[in-house]
Amino acid sequence: MTSIYQHFRKDEKEFIDSVLEWREYVENSYAPKVTDFLDPRQQYILGAIIGKNSDIKLSFYPVQDSVERKRCILYPAYFEPSKSDYAITLFEINYPKKFVSLEHRQILGALMSIGLKREKFGDILINGDRIQLLTASEIADFVKMNFQEAGSTKVTLEEVPLEEMISSSEEWREMVTTASSLRLDVILSALYNISRQKVQTLITGGVVKVNWRVVENTAFEVGEGDVFSMRGYGRSKLISIEGKTKKDKFRIAAGILK
Repeated sequence: MTSIYQHFRKDEKEFIDSVLEWREYVENSYAPKVTDFLDPRQQYILGAIIGKNSDIKLSFYPVQDSVERKRCILYPAYFEPSKSDYAITLFEINYPKKFVSLEHRQILGALMSIGLKREKFGDILINGDRIQLLTASEIADFVKMNFQEAGSTKVTLEEVPLEEMISSSEEWREMVTTASSLRLDVILSALYNISRQKVQTLITGGVVKVNWRVVENTAFEVGEGDVFSMRGYGRSKLISIEGKTKKDKFRIAAGILK
């Protein structure tokens, strides 16, 4: 019997076990299950395991493609999810905009410093001087009470309706390219059009992250849904693997942050 684990990475076993537990819960209780915020790779794994032909349906929120981290509801056929079922709270971050500007990393650092687990909050949305934060509703009161400073700037949180969610000003440029393998160094070389040797130096130097974790192994095998960041070069993501060319190269669809 083929093990489900062999289709994924060893370090993804714990998440796969969670997915199998969620599936079993929905099947046995015939009730919906809401996940924490999932990154794009986790969303891909969840979809791959549950499958298109399952009796269990999947629905992600926020629905915008530009939003990376989403909560998912696994549910039986009779159920129809509504926005409130995702239990997401949207905050507007108020700060003295005339005098200071805040960056994504400052907001993220402040949230982590108050003891928040990353899976309990979603994207930090920035458009101009407006900043919004998506959190799991079950920790919204805690966040509002404890998140009072970013960098050295005082902030306050104002809960706003989900309909007032701003679009991040980040723009992704989609591209299709080919690569001889799915090794991390090969893929990043193809995406950024820089030499493989230079990419290898960056990877072993600890400045490359895959799904927000530092990876120093140049031969690390990437997969659909992976998000990369490389210091000095920005972020990119592997959207899908489209098959192979006649020359036996992988055809991949990717996105690069402009």
